[in-house]
Amino acid sequence: MAGAIGAVLGLALGLLEYRIVSGVVIAALRRTDHSTTQAERDDYERRIRWLKVALAVLMGGVTPVLGYVIGRTLFG
Repeated sequence: MAGAIGAVLGLALGLLEYRIVSGVVIAALRRTDHSTTQAERDDYERRIRWLKVALAVLMGGVTPVLGYVIGRTLFG
């Protein structure tokens, strides 16, 4: 039971962390966009979408596992 609670808390923390980190990083990337053509802008946006997916997988996938491990180790 402690592992499941830790996983849920880890997921909540991961989602919160994703919202904060992705917002800051993507805003900074958009400020540094020096694209001159529409094709360059489209490529830049495609790369930002991939970054968002990578951040979501890492933060949404790793923190629940860590929460589970911490919960099982400390409480059960």
